[in-house]
Amino acid sequence: MDYLIYYGLTIVALLISGGAQAFIKFTYNSNSKIKNKRGMLGKDAARMILDKHGLSNVPVNSAEGFLTDHYDPSKKLVNLSQTNYGEASISAVAVAAHECGHAIQDKVGYVLMRIRAALVPIVNFSSYVGYIAIAIGCIFSMLNLIWIGIIAESAILLFQLVTLPVEINASRRALKEIKELNILDSSEYHRGKRVLIAAALTYVAGVVSALVQILRLLLMFARRRN
Repeated sequence: MDYLIYYGLTIVALLISGGAQAFIKFTYNSNSKIKNKRGMLGKDAARMILDKHGLSNVPVNSAEGFLTDHYDPSKKLVNLSQTNYGEASISAVAVAAHECGHAIQDKVGYVLMRIRAALVPIVNFSSYVGYIAIAIGCIFSMLNLIWIGIIAESAILLFQLVTLPVEINASRRALKEIKELNILDSSEYHRGKRVLIAAALTYVAGVVSALVQILRLLLMFARRRN
């Protein structure tokens, strides 16, 4: 029975993660084929939002890859994937506005964003050490070491829990800017909102997947303990 639960949780995690990724790709791709009525490129929408908030010193760069868009708080720059940087689609301006939402968070000192940034090196270290501890603990039946590994892996769940409200807040800021600057009209606005909701669901999936992973590890620990 334990094995059924263990592998069942694995399948659930894969389905949630895969489903979320498929949904964002479908929503993004369908709206990336629709040009916004103003003919505004993603880079121009980003520039408009940044300048409005006194962030004219923040560059908007083009980055390689699909949906590689991100804001780099250490370098103070917005990176947009090539399709969003130079395209005038609804998806392009929605994603560009979202990344500008992070830039605005950085400017106003949004607490959760700073906490997330502080967690990055901790998560990178603890996730690496955690798996090593769990592997060694399983090989040599050292339950205390397995438990330490599980605690270390819990940092990933903490990171996902902090990331989710950061991303939702950035999308809310993005939608506010899109509406105030009239980047998209009313019908386009709702399409852009769907793109950002779909993107947010990937972070919800990240939280659920991290939680499922911890449950799997706890189940493994309990089985070995018995």
